[in-house]
Amino acid sequence: MRYGTMLVVCLLALVAVAPAPTAPEWGFFGHRRINRLATFTLPAGMGLYFRDHIDYLSEHAVDPDKRRYASDYEAVRHYMDLDHWGHPPFSTLPRTYADARAAYGHLLDIGPTGDTTVWYPDTLLADHDLLLLRSADHTVDVAYGEYRRLWYARMEEVAGDSLRNLGIPVTGELSLLEDPLSAHGILPYYLPQHHRRLTQAFVDRDAERILQLAAELGHYVGDAHVPLHTTENYNGQLSGQTGIHAFWESRLPELFADAEYDYFVGPADYIADPESYYWDIVLESHALVDSVLNTERRLRATYPVDQQRCYEERLGRTVATECSEFSRAWSAAMNGMVEARFRAAIRAVGSAWYSCWVDAGQPDLRELDPALAATLADTTRSTVGQHPLRPHE
Repeated sequence: MRYGTMLVVCLLALVAVAPAPTAPEWGFFGHRRINRLATFTLPAGMGLYFRDHIDYLSEHAVDPDKRRYASDYEAVRHYMDLDHWGHPPFSTLPRTYADARAAYGHLLDIGPTGDTTVWYPDTLLADHDLLLLRSADHTVDVAYGEYRRLWYARMEEVAGDSLRNLGIPVTGELSLLEDPLSAHGILPYYLPQHHRRLTQAFVDRDAERILQLAAELGHYVGDAHVPLHTTENYNGQLSGQTGIHAFWESRLPELFADAEYDYFVGPADYIADPESYYWDIVLESHALVDSVLNTERRLRATYPVDQQRCYEERLGRTVATECSEFSRAWSAAMNGMVEARFRAAIRAVGSAWYSCWVDAGQPDLRELDPALAATLADTTRSTVGQHPLRPHE
């Protein structure tokens, strides 16, 4: 009886004094705050419409996190393990998704007897639209544009006749496309796709879809500003720093964002080349990974151990988390990096929304929300013209 009572007491103690739960990117707090503040970077007419729906944009900023485990395709949209593919500036990593999948993907020819032949891309002669494919026994030249279409369509299976028409001597009636790229994240590839969807929603004057896609685009743009979303060592698990992910993107903003962060980030900018713009954000984030890891490691080695972890009450539970002064010391060691990335994310989200609206022809948002008609003036249209290189399908 004594043993059973003690066991119950010990279990209750473990539940009561638990580590802080792992938080998703920027924490729900951060994503909601970024979307909310991004509405204030927009020009008058567009800004009034978005601020009229500010609660929706804020609340639904976390929808992508909520469905991460409900869809096989969702999780990879939040990160990219750039260091898996080489070293900065990653010049050999294609900047478009179809090209990247074609460059790293494998074609599996399943023969009549069940034997499998693997075809790999070898050499691309882009100027001649030729790709050299090789297997263990053969090499063939194929038209790269046609081969690339297989990967652009994101198919998993291809009919043998289609491949033979390309000049690939497969023996089976069905071949598989094996994609080793996507498992390491597709964030900079996915952002332009989502950007185009939001643009199309503006073209279609689809109010519900505009708000949904805008809220979610804000989430992915926010993720792109987090350095630990660009590395295989995303939670310090490879360097003995497990838990650093939530420390950087959740604990620090929760402690300091309200009282200390400067939210005057300036107006939204027009994004002329979304693909390059989003890649630049991810590359800038990746350039900060070493600083994130090294400053935390040095600080833990020198800061008093008994002042690193503290206990706080959250939702009726006592949780262990990083002490506020220890957190402040790390923020100072990083020279305010988290605030800088937070600010950059706010402006980038506003710029993405604004650019989609401009590329859609700057539709009159009064048509979407008649209640605002009396508020919006006729002189609120932007002076930026529609970008000629982004046609709407």
